[in-house]
Amino acid sequence: LSLSLFSPKSSKREWKPLEDHSCTDVPWLLLFILFCIGMGFICGFSIATGAAARLLSGYDSYGNICGQKNVKVEGIVNSGLDLTQKKYVFFLDPCNIDLVHQKIKSLALCVSACPRKELKTLADVQKFAETNGSTLCSYELQPSEYTTDPRAAKLCPRYPVPESAPIPFFHRCAPVNISCYAKFAEALITFVSDSSVLHRLISGVMTSKEIIMGLCLLSLVLSMILMVIIRYISRVLVWILTILVILGSLGGTGVLWWLYAKQRVSASAVETQIAKDNLQALLIYAISATVFMVILFLIMLIMRKRVALTIALFHVAGKVFIHLPLLVFQPFWTFFVLILFWTYWIIVLLFLGTTGSPVPNEEGLVEFQMVGPLKYMWWYHVVGLIWISEFILACQQMTVAGAVVTYYFTREKRNLPFTPILASVNRLICYHLGTVAKGSFIITLVKIPRMILMYIHTQLKGKENACARCMLRACICCLWCLEKCLTYLNQNAYTATAINSTNFCTSAKDAFVILVENALRVAAINTVGDFMLFLGKVLIVCSTGLAGIMLLNYQRDYTIWVLPLIIVCLFAFLVAHCFLSIYEMVVDVLFLCFAIDTKYNDGSPGREFYMDKVLMEFVENSRKSMKEAGRGGGAEGRELKPMVGADEE
Repeated sequence: LSLSLFSPKSSKREWKPLEDHSCTDVPWLLLFILFCIGMGFICGFSIATGAAARLLSGYDSYGNICGQKNVKVEGIVNSGLDLTQKKYVFFLDPCNIDLVHQKIKSLALCVSACPRKELKTLADVQKFAETNGSTLCSYELQPSEYTTDPRAAKLCPRYPVPESAPIPFFHRCAPVNISCYAKFAEALITFVSDSSVLHRLISGVMTSKEIIMGLCLLSLVLSMILMVIIRYISRVLVWILTILVILGSLGGTGVLWWLYAKQRVSASAVETQIAKDNLQALLIYAISATVFMVILFLIMLIMRKRVALTIALFHVAGKVFIHLPLLVFQPFWTFFVLILFWTYWIIVLLFLGTTGSPVPNEEGLVEFQMVGPLKYMWWYHVVGLIWISEFILACQQMTVAGAVVTYYFTREKRNLPFTPILASVNRLICYHLGTVAKGSFIITLVKIPRMILMYIHTQLKGKENACARCMLRACICCLWCLEKCLTYLNQNAYTATAINSTNFCTSAKDAFVILVENALRVAAINTVGDFMLFLGKVLIVCSTGLAGIMLLNYQRDYTIWVLPLIIVCLFAFLVAHCFLSIYEMVVDVLFLCFAIDTKYNDGSPGREFYMDKVLMEFVENSRKSMKEAGRGGGAEGRELKPMVGADEE
């Protein structure tokens, strides 16, 4: 049966683009709806058990919710208090962070006001309580006893008490100086061995925050400009990108070496730690940029013969963007929906962290814990994060595929819908949500084991032997490769579903057969096309990074700008990737449509090609390029036979 799925007979099934619409994979849609109802149940349960009130209003170490009257907890002193006037949570030692359990290991109290200035002694704490009516010591101590009672050393805050301010909406007193959390950040950033280095890095980010925001905005503008350029000058875009990347890499590397030489001279006169850090960072950046430039030039030298093929491919995709301008804004909508979902997910996760019944711990304080099967709800919640996130991304892929399919298989472009994007969204909602749910679930099944293995590898770092470490990394790598292959196949399956309105398995099989039959063409076009899009990302990152170097260079005497520059470059790459991935998606959809068109149509009456004149030119250019590469022999020549009708036409 499995062999019959890929037999020539099954692959010759008639395709009827956009002629028939039917609901696909309905059981998977029902399963996804039931799963989402389960996610809603978790949210409702956490709210009903008081988690929302404890999260937003805060609670002390005795189980009292701040800002309201409370019920007595059996066996816990200081519980069941009326704290209507005490609306803020105050930690006696806010910088004592438990890295293992990821929480502040300190006694928490409800107070009426946060200390807005540093309190250096218990006398200052007492004066603050008498002046503001906010007692910062435990409830059993009166303000008059702060300086006389020996219990004050344990029941009063550790001094000096840092200046703090309430966190908006969450009623927690948080230290204004975030350097007290450097220990936690240092544990996350494993390459920092000296806490003083971390402090300088954090101060560099805080000092340069305006420049960082401006450079992030610059990367967004450059990405938009590049998308506009792709639409209108796609024929010369490849040459422009190639020249700009060469000049940018040469210029960036030269500037880095020039700055290094300049600062090396000035650093000898000014012996400061910041100057030394910046000099070392410049040397690392300059060497890395030089190595990257050499590798980039070698790749471009190898792939130079296929530039003409990429020019034709970009021209076709650019024409699609001219007819479908709303495609440019797809990353915005997807990112907006993802942010909304992630915000909801994080809020519910915080609810789950405060859900449960009050249970005394070994110190005589209260912790809220869930018992029985309910304590595993967060696993369900984590699976929901992955599946629903993949579902949202798959909806974008299906929407883009549907719009491009509508463009390709509409013979008269004047008859296109007013907004093909909205028409594609309508078809997705009415017919194909089940297919998207099934495809995203398959990715989830692969992603979850990979994440579990990555977590195990992180937890066992430095403890496992070399063989176990190698096996773990091999499994993680294999699952990553499988995930990427399935993602690519899923995208083509969504395109097949948009064309012929078939279920996920049938669409995946048909798309797989088409891709295998055009394996050489897929390798040639996608490799070169992806490389040119990668050059576009490199151009945006280099431009943003070069602007960052020039701006941050003015602050080199008092700010270490290693971390700000890394943040800016990472953000620029992510923005460029979001925009250019849409372009890459359009190219892949166009190619599958083109392969189906040439396979099932021959240009004869009743079987006319759907491709327009520009795609005909693309076919001719592809044929010539591949003949030059393979001298017209072997599999490449046979692979291009279905295109003869297109050339004659």
